[in-house]
Amino acid sequence: MLKASDSKVMSILMLYLFFPCVIIYSFQVDFTEQVKQGLLLGTGAAVIIHALFLFICKLLEKFLGMNPVEKCSVIYTNSGNLMIPLVTAVLGPEWVIYTSSFLMVQLVLFWTHLKSEMAGEPQMEWKAVITNFNMIAIMIGFVLLLTGIRLPAQVNDAIGSLGSMVGATAMIIAGMLLGEIDFKKLTTFKGLPLVVAFRLIIVPLISLALLKYSGMDGFVENGDMILLITLMACSTPSATTVVSMASLFGEDGEYASAINVATSILCIFTMPVIVALYQW
Repeated sequence: MLKASDSKVMSILMLYLFFPCVIIYSFQVDFTEQVKQGLLLGTGAAVIIHALFLFICKLLEKFLGMNPVEKCSVIYTNSGNLMIPLVTAVLGPEWVIYTSSFLMVQLVLFWTHLKSEMAGEPQMEWKAVITNFNMIAIMIGFVLLLTGIRLPAQVNDAIGSLGSMVGATAMIIAGMLLGEIDFKKLTTFKGLPLVVAFRLIIVPLISLALLKYSGMDGFVENGDMILLITLMACSTPSATTVVSMASLFGEDGEYASAINVATSILCIFTMPVIVALYQW
């Protein structure tokens, strides 16, 4: 009964209302030493992981001849859309605060490296980074966290209620989009299997080895859980932002969309395996 075109309104609600609410709500905690150290660990891990991703990007271009759409689909993940719903549903809303570390680093790279790759020019759009709704919500959350300001109970409850809608809404939108996919068309893209293998298997396994055996989990209490959130972000499908920018700057948007669809479907099977290996 619902078409892919009907998802636009729900997507707007997700981006401009539900995501900011769940982010701000997650920062309504005491700024303890544990939270401080956890955020530092998450940010440090995110920076190291993305530095690794950028290195992998160079290797993919040099040795496999991947084009910008393929490279960026491998290294940039859909963590912005999936991590908040996943962490909220699987680990609990109290862990959402640690997703902000990965999101901040990736948002900066979206409007610097990713845009540069797609546009073929080194122009950096810092204004787009700062004015992104998720980034604004993270900055508001940090101000509330550092100052110890608590929102009135009625406001906090309202924000919490809206934030709790993020998981179910994300799955409904995904179903609406996947419902109209022509799966036969996916077979026409010859480079698709290799890109999918790198995005869902090879890159997550490299990230797994780095996070699991670096010893970083011992820096803070519950460090293994914080690094698990980072690993989950590394294991999500290719970023929908790659599709948008590919279409905007004249790259193969249809190919980018096919990669996004294929990785979104197959991550149902690969993500649990990656998480199980981490916990093994």
